[in-house]
Amino acid sequence: MLKIHKSSFIHESCFIDSNVSIDENVKIWHFCHILSNVKIGANSSFGQNCVIGPNIKIGSGVKVQNNVSIFEGVEIEDDVFIGPSVVFSNVLNPRAFINRKNEYKKTLLEKGCSLGAGVVVVCGSSIGKYALIGAGCVVKGEVKAHALMVGNPMRQIGWVDKSGIKLEFKDDYAWSENDQCGYILKDHKLEESN
Repeated sequence: MLKIHKSSFIHESCFIDSNVSIDENVKIWHFCHILSNVKIGANSSFGQNCVIGPNIKIGSGVKVQNNVSIFEGVEIEDDVFIGPSVVFSNVLNPRAFINRKNEYKKTLLEKGCSLGAGVVVVCGSSIGKYALIGAGCVVKGEVKAHALMVGNPMRQIGWVDKSGIKLEFKDDYAWSENDQCGYILKDHKLEESN
């Protein structure tokens, strides 16, 4: 069953398969293909030439830029930003002559994280809430919440607030004017503080 909210916009060049649910105020631009068993949350948008699915749930407020394919095994929470030409994988050791669809590894993008242009996400990775991954990084493993990651090989160069601004610390404490809250660095993790 195809369920598309009347307030959503889908360009006429797109293909939408059966059993797809698209919530309100979603925008899907030119030449996209939404495969079966996909659920897209409200206020999300997809640039041109995206392939989504099958069997994927995408949260609300997600922004996917041009030329991104999101495969089965990838889970995307609310308010995630995925830059142009980001690449996801779902099998660690692909072979053209071996079917490994039963070996997909879960990849998790937690609420509010952002991936810059051309980021490659190796399957089985998880990116924490509000983390910011710089353009061109290769993500493998776990990225901590609010971590600022750059380079290839990827390395952490700091911490960011919810709005993506780098935090400056004094005695393991930082105040964010944007968030109007403080952050405490404890055991190599960032925690919000009132």
